[in-house]
Amino acid sequence: MKLIPLPRGQRFFELFRKQGDLVSETLTELSKSLLEGRSRHARLIDLEHECDEATHQIHNLVNSTFVTPLDQEDILLLASSLDDVVDLAEETGDKIDLYRIQTISDPAKQMGEYLAKAGIEIAAALDQLEGFAKLKPHRLEIHRLENEGDRLTRAAIGELFSTVRDPSELVKWKDIYDVLEATMDACEHAANVMETIAIKNA
Repeated sequence: MKLIPLPRGQRFFELFRKQGDLVSETLTELSKSLLEGRSRHARLIDLEHECDEATHQIHNLVNSTFVTPLDQEDILLLASSLDDVVDLAEETGDKIDLYRIQTISDPAKQMGEYLAKAGIEIAAALDQLEGFAKLKPHRLEIHRLENEGDRLTRAAIGELFSTVRDPSELVKWKDIYDVLEATMDACEHAANVMETIAIKNA
């Protein structure tokens, strides 16, 4: 395989910005789906495929580039962590369709709004990744949203077990809350990976 030196590694940062846009769009689509109570799973699948392709391009670029702008392991970890966010958001949409959920709970709608905000912060951070500047405010906001999401999920699950008597509904909603929380956790993980990269390259 031909090795291609890339001064400044512009292509890597372009692909990360693309991933950031896909994360933000995916989480926004998920939030709209929850707020409207209308399936957008087909669009989430398309976005998941687009993010897979961007991740694949990053992997290929790492393997064909002699000198990368960041450690190869960091590049691959960041690409994977961003892809995980999109995968989990798509899984949420899938479960809502699979379980034939007709009415979306208020906590799920609120979690969707938190996720959409986290997606905007991730995209903004990736847009500035190349200079490793001004990442901290975005990481802190994602961390705040993750904490809010944790509190919301705990309260929602507590209410679920105290008010829902239908075992099948209980299982369905517990699963949906779990995957929503996992999606937010993945957002925070991606933010932490960016912070580690910034510290290493300061």
